[in-house]
Amino acid sequence: MTWIVAMAIMVSGASAARDPFLGRWVLDVAASQYPPGSCPSAMVVEMNAADHGIRYRSDTTHANGNTVRSEYTAAYDGIQALVVGTHGMMLPVSLKRPNSRTVIASYTKGLIVVATSRRVVSEDGRLMTITTTSTDGSGTPTTVVGVYRRQYDCGAPVLRTSGAGLRRQRQAPAATSPPRAASTPAGSCQAG
Repeated sequence: MTWIVAMAIMVSGASAARDPFLGRWVLDVAASQYPPGSCPSAMVVEMNAADHGIRYRSDTTHANGNTVRSEYTAAYDGIQALVVGTHGMMLPVSLKRPNSRTVIASYTKGLIVVATSRRVVSEDGRLMTITTTSTDGSGTPTTVVGVYRRQYDCGAPVLRTSGAGLRRQRQAPAATSPPRAASTPAGSCQAG
């Protein structure tokens, strides 16, 4: 029985190891580039495995304190998926994956693509950069660059790939880190 549980953990871990987008990502406000006045004060994106794609959830806190959540489940097949937000339906999204570290998300209104986000995970898997192009209310092209840092669950086992096999490591908080605060993007965990 123990070996069945161990195999299930290894298979799910191997799946996660193949998809670098899975996990919890926290916006690094200082490293991101937003038009003046539009940068959120905090944003967390969580992506989990779903059939041939992901379950996506983001929680955004704006400078005025308002929070917004958006969620969807989508495959990497270019077919539109419904996006549900705090206040109801949002623009549908379709995902394509040109390579293992890049996802293109297209948001449509009617049959017209109104925004495109290019998500790229760094080689070491610690950073995700989302570059979104769209037009603002006056029709002016706008580009937003969000830099996200992977947030590890302090003290929880994390599966890492090493050569041909998987090994278990325990992430430990830095000895001199302050207690985790909701407003601290990286919390007390050190990615690594």
